[in-house]
Amino acid sequence: VIDVDATGHGTVDLGGVRKHISFALLDQVKPGDYVIVHVGYAIGKIDPEEAERTLALFAELASTQGGA
Repeated sequence: VIDVDATGHGTVDLGGVRKHISFALLDQVKPGDYVIVHVGYAIGKIDPEEAERTLALFAELASTQGGA
């Protein structure tokens, strides 16, 4: 999460792509949190350590598939 505004919306960084999404389904989201996003909504928070492991797995998968 990059930022959260007073309306319950904000910006997230999705692998270098910034998206404006709604946080209406979650309580107490703050910059620095990791969230799961689906069709423009944050649908869950994720532990920072788990998020880092997941991102590392995605990066490994992309490199084995010839992605960036």
